[in-house]
Amino acid sequence: MATITYSAPRSVDEAVHALRGANGAARVLAGGTDLLVQLRSGRAKPEVIVDIKRIPRLIGVRAHGGGHAIGAATPCAVIGEDPDLQKAWPGVVEATRLIGSTQVQGRATLAGNLCNASPAADSVPAMIAAQATCVVAGPGGLREVPVEAIATGPGQTSLSRGEFIVEFHLPRRPPYAADAYLRFIPRTEMDIAVVGAAANVTLDAKGVCREARIVLGAVAPTALLVPEAAAVLIGRRLEDDALSQLDAAVRRACRPISDKRGTIEFRTRVAGVLARRAASIAFQRARDRA
Repeated sequence: MATITYSAPRSVDEAVHALRGANGAARVLAGGTDLLVQLRSGRAKPEVIVDIKRIPRLIGVRAHGGGHAIGAATPCAVIGEDPDLQKAWPGVVEATRLIGSTQVQGRATLAGNLCNASPAADSVPAMIAAQATCVVAGPGGLREVPVEAIATGPGQTSLSRGEFIVEFHLPRRPPYAADAYLRFIPRTEMDIAVVGAAANVTLDAKGVCREARIVLGAVAPTALLVPEAAAVLIGRRLEDDALSQLDAAVRRACRPISDKRGTIEFRTRVAGVLARRAASIAFQRARDRA
């Protein structure tokens, strides 16, 4: 049986050094809910596991630049219980609360959900819709990149050797702005999204949309930002015609596969329905946030 070295660094620099020194055969342990399963199945065979939970400020939610910072090793349960985050970004919190069971959420993290790079990850569409960014540490120092720049395909990321995510930044929330996330699964809970849809909108005082982002999950190799769908909402109130055009734009953008959980046709249709519903919820929430 191969030997795996366990490292528990207490600083970002120590973590980078441990990851870089493993000749590309290192894995980061934040919550471990995906990694431990992959180790048991033999899908992951790292030489080094780098546990980042002991690094200061990597666990917790705090104010940052008028918005929020979420440490990469923060359990989803902690995120879901933060009252300020719930008020500012209810869609992100909704998506976080859908990751696994209550027990899993006590360990699972946003960084793990993102870097596992599943097309069906729940938190990723919501974070992209929120224009969240990642602070990435590596041999070259720190860099900040949009969440959508991390996953490049199923199980693949843009992170280089020695790099890992330190924290996420969510921007300041203006008045009349809100988000929402919905997913479809075959069961009532504890399943992987067949389709996910996130919406983030900013309105003016009269309820007219000034900014919008629509993001889909599980209908393409990575989470799918759909500018064409957002464009039909801008400059308009929430009306049936706008929602119909949103539905059509979302369907055109879908690039799903058929598998045992859903056909291409089914996923495409459901994506339009969920996007309409998520946009409607986001509009209603935004009108309530003066």
